[in-house]
Amino acid sequence: MTDDSDVIAALHAVLGPAGVIDDADVATPYRYDRASAVEPGRPLVVVRPASTAEVQVAVRIAAAHHVPIVTRGAGTGLSGGSSALDGAITLSTDRMRSVHVDAAAQVAVVQPGALNAEVKVAAAEHGLWYPPDPSSFEICSVGGNVATNAGGLCCVRYGVTTDYVLGLEVVMADGRAVRLGGRTVKDVAGYDLKRLFIGSEGTLGIVTEVTLRLRPPPPATTTIVATFDDVVHAGVAVAAVMSTLRPDTLELMDAAAVAAVERVRPMGLVGVGALLLAQCGTGGGDVAELERCLRDAGANEVAASSDADEGELLMGARRMAIPCVERLGTVLIEDVGVPIPRVGDLVAEVAAIAERTDTLIPVIGHAGDGNLHPLVTFDASDAAATERAREAFDDIMGAALALGGTITGEHGVGILKARHLAAQLGPDVIELHRRIKMAFDPDGVFNPGKWI
Repeated sequence: MTDDSDVIAALHAVLGPAGVIDDADVATPYRYDRASAVEPGRPLVVVRPASTAEVQVAVRIAAAHHVPIVTRGAGTGLSGGSSALDGAITLSTDRMRSVHVDAAAQVAVVQPGALNAEVKVAAAEHGLWYPPDPSSFEICSVGGNVATNAGGLCCVRYGVTTDYVLGLEVVMADGRAVRLGGRTVKDVAGYDLKRLFIGSEGTLGIVTEVTLRLRPPPPATTTIVATFDDVVHAGVAVAAVMSTLRPDTLELMDAAAVAAVERVRPMGLVGVGALLLAQCGTGGGDVAELERCLRDAGANEVAASSDADEGELLMGARRMAIPCVERLGTVLIEDVGVPIPRVGDLVAEVAAIAERTDTLIPVIGHAGDGNLHPLVTFDASDAAATERAREAFDDIMGAALALGGTITGEHGVGILKARHLAAQLGPDVIELHRRIKMAFDPDGVFNPGKWI
């Protein structure tokens, strides 16, 4: 049987006082991610390595003592994927923050604890741009983005995290560090193993370095705002727009989400039934075509602005939606996706579920790629309301699957959705997942109990 004190002593010996937290009170902030409805466990110890070599040592100690490891980035996850487990090691990457830009090659070599915003700033200093932009880009880490294959507001045109990962360094369950991919745009030598790790939520290994593709800055954009009587009509408009255009951004907010933001940052949108926010390059005819398409689809008002500050103010309101809704109660944050023509059907189903379960469910999302975030909001001190909320949460995932969609588009499976994964994948694909897990992590060291 493992002696916990032996594990902690071994970690102290190699990582030193800066690399180990074994005081339960000091370790408390490392237990949680933003999935507030997930109750985390109590880790045996928190380790904070500063290099790949230190991660390797921590993994070897964990493997030798049969202690599992949960990798944690900035703690901004929304599905409980990095929530602590009882008796496990929580490995935080918050000391692994270096960012090195090679402007000539248009790449950035980044440790996993670096924030998305830090990569953007470093790229901009060289006249370059890192596109993936989750709403939490100012506080989320690159490692976390890789773990969930995070998207963001501009992914409609520019793609998600996986589209910008050229290479990974990964520490395996036996402590070996391997490099997957490289620095070239094209590379078909062997299996594309790096993509297997992108979106794997720390279940196969620990990413210790990421080589990211950068690109020249985007052109100036025009921001278009359209209001609708209700969210169903806005959803129908999304399908109409995406059938003919490819805007940089196309975001949806329903009446409850708009109202939640209005309470914090008034913008004169009281009484709006639903809102679509879009951005297009200022040059060319896309702006006029998008405005026409929105009007034809039933928008009440359509306004456009090429002022960068005004555009950022509007997009900032969209980014604020989840924190603003969280002020109303405990939130189970959905992350379902459907084929774009079914967006209207999905929002109609969510509205019906909200009414049937008597639960507040504001809806926001990256409508342009069919990825919506119904925010199931409830009073956690009310047992009946909590039960209704959990029923609504499950029903929304069922509705997405019935429409040919997915239970998660970018937040990951984590703890919140683990029991629903089989409903989407089916038994044969679940078995393939188990075989892959066994091949990479035969002793179940990494993030056990999440997924499968």
